Amino acid sequence: MFAIIETGGKQYKVSGGDIIFVEKLEANEGDTIVIDKVLLFSDGENTVVGNPYTGYKCQATVIKNGKGKKIDIIRYKAKKNEKKHIGHRQPYTKLQIMSVTE
Repeated sequence: MFAIIETGGKQYKVSGGDIIFVEKLEANEGDTIVIDKVLLFSDGENTVVGNPYTGYKCQATVIKNGKGKKIDIIRYKAKKNEKKHIGHRQPYTKLQIMSVTE
């Protein structure tokens, strides 16, 4: 049994017990959230495709809010004595999928 959900402008293939990293959500650690943007649901025999969403809901528990690894951006222009160093850490939310129900 699996489902394809949409959150943060991205799509994820999930099933019960999976742990996924998504764009940061406004939820605290330990909270249970419901994702109602389920694009596709399949239980092995039957497949339900939404238009755009099915009537299914996905329950998930927030494990952690954090930041990803640092990305260094260095801009350099030759013969101009111009250098610029920028760093970025993308925030994320770590979710554990509990179940996908109707």
